[in-house]
Parts: sequence; structure tokens; C-alpha cells
Amino acid sequence: MPRATPSRSRKAGLPPGTPVYIGADKAARLNITVLDYDEAGLQERDITTVDQCLALQGAPGVTWVSVAGVQDVDVLQRLGECFGLHPLVLEDIPNTEERAKMEDYDDYVFIVAKAFDTADDNQVNAEQVSIILGRNFVISFEEQQSPLFDPIRARIRNGRGLVRKTGADYLAYSLIDAIVDKYFVVLETLGEKIEDLEEELVTNPTPGTMQVVHRLKSEMILLRKSVWPMREVIVSLARGESGLIRDTTAVYLRDVSDHAIEVIDTMETYRDMVSGMLDIYLSSISNRMNEIMKVLTIIATIFIPLTFVAGVYGMNFRYMPEITSPWGYPAVLSVMALAAGGMLYYFRKRKWI
Repeated sequence: MPRATPSRSRKAGLPPGTPVYIGADKAARLNITVLDYDEAGLQERDITTVDQCLALQGAPGVTWVSVAGVQDVDVLQRLGECFGLHPLVLEDIPNTEERAKMEDYDDYVFIVAKAFDTADDNQVNAEQVSIILGRNFVISFEEQQSPLFDPIRARIRNGRGLVRKTGADYLAYSLIDAIVDKYFVVLETLGEKIEDLEEELVTNPTPGTMQVVHRLKSEMILLRKSVWPMREVIVSLARGESGLIRDTTAVYLRDVSDHAIEVIDTMETYRDMVSGMLDIYLSSISNRMNEIMKVLTIIATIFIPLTFVAGVYGMNFRYMPEITSPWGYPAVLSVMALAAGGMLYYFRKRKWI
């Protein structure tokens, strides 16, 4: 799980606009791919040197520059120089603990979003995705190579949908829509974990169960911290606050905004359920303890009169009425059995057992 509280100590004392990588140490190789496309055709290629980006300017159609890996700030700076990006934008891209936001720089729009995924062990992983929308280009930055945008690449290659027929703003919408759709996948996984955990809390809670509850609570806090500002970003884009967003694309952005609201509603429901799991755990532990104490109390109560009878006849006085009787021992055992049976009958009649 990523840290809920960001660590910015590496930026202390540096002037504004200085790019510094802030995030987990990942052995991710920088990979830059370019898709130039329009309704008539597509050209896809990998860029080995940043200087090749100079040839991308002024290309017909839409240019999508996909950058995987933001650890090398020198490469990011040279890429920013090619497209004329503001130093503050270049500062925010390698800071992978930025809050989701949207900033309009007139010539382009800078968007920061949080993408979530579940690992093989169903742990929620968060990665930052930065998107720069220009008039005829889109630049996307991911922390490392991921299949998040592979469906969009497939649609571009196959010419399906509207992405080849529309402009760069529709491509930016498609990237945002892919990020929001992934939220539903993560929430579905979390929902299954919460249902299983609720059943375990009621039937057989263990100390390890509380660790799972704590981890779920941390994941829900991280989701809430990221999804709420993401909805604000989508709403700002849908309102047409930027001249780079056309009215035809704003309709699709409003649909994504509705999806974000649905994600928030589901997330808040899950968060309340996880918050209530501590009470369920304490109640289950208390109920189990009460059951154990009830059994022990019944056993102790049954043996109190038996111990009394055994203690009386274990005093070994010379003159006791039943000591010399041949039926004394069976009589005492019969009295003990009747006492125990009578108490069990009384407990059952009172529905104590």
C-alpha cells in the first residue's frame, strides 16, 4: 500500500519548478511510444531519444505521446522543452504523490489522476497518471509500463469507435474514462473481500482478522482521498472551462462524471461497512467469551453440590450414619447423580443451556 501521508523532504529548500522524483523506488525503464493518427491512417513508433520529439510538432491529425517511467527527471525536462511545458508542470509529473487536479495553461491542460489496480494478492496499488492535453496532441505519463491504456491503443489500431474520427480532447476523455472504469474493478474486488471478512467476523474472528480490517481501512482512506478530487477534475473539464474541450466531448465527460459519483457512493458504503467491522469484531469476541463463560459457569455450578457431598463424607469421623451401611456408597453416588440431573433439568427449563 502507498503511504497515505506524502513524504516531500527531498524537495525541501529547492526553488519552485525543480523536478524531483518523489515516490516508491521502481526499477522501471523509461519507454516512450508515439501514435500519430487520423481517420485515414495510423503511424506508431517508439522514440529512443527525446530529440526525436521535435519531429512530432505540427504533425497532421492527433499525436499521442505515451511515456512510461517518470524517474528520469532529465528526460522529462528535455521532453518538456520540446512541447513548451511550464516548469511547475514538470515539477508535478515526477511527484507521484500529487493530489488529483486540473490546471489550464491556455495552450494546454495539465491533468493529474490516480489510477488503481489490484495485485495478485488482491492488494490495492495506486499509481499516478499525468495527462497533458494540447490542441492536436496528448502526452500521458505513467510511473511504469502498464496495460491500463491498452484497450484505447487497440481501438486506435483497429479504427473502432470515435477515437480516430475526433480530436485530441476525445483521446484525453478516453484516458480518463479508462482510469475511472478501473475504479469499478477495484471496488468489486474490495466488495468481495468485505463480504468474506464480514462472514469471518461473525463466525470465527481471529487476531489476524483485525489486521485485514486495518488494511482495508487504509485502502478505503486512500481511495477516498483520490476519487473525490478526481471527480472535481472531471466536472471542471465537463463544464467547458477550457477552450480545448469541445461541446461534443463535454457530453462524454459528463457521463464519466456520473460514473465517478457512482464510484464515490459505492466507496462511501464500503467505508462505512469497514468502519463498523471493529464493532462487529468486538461483539463477536464478546459473544464467544460469554459462551465460554456460560459453559464454565454451568460446569462449576453442577460440581458445587457434588463437591459438598464428597467433602462431607470425606471428613472421616468415626461415627457417621452411612459409613457402616453397605448401601452408603451407592446412596451417595445416587444423591450426586440426582443433584446433577436436577440442576441440568432446571437449567434447560430456564433455557440457560
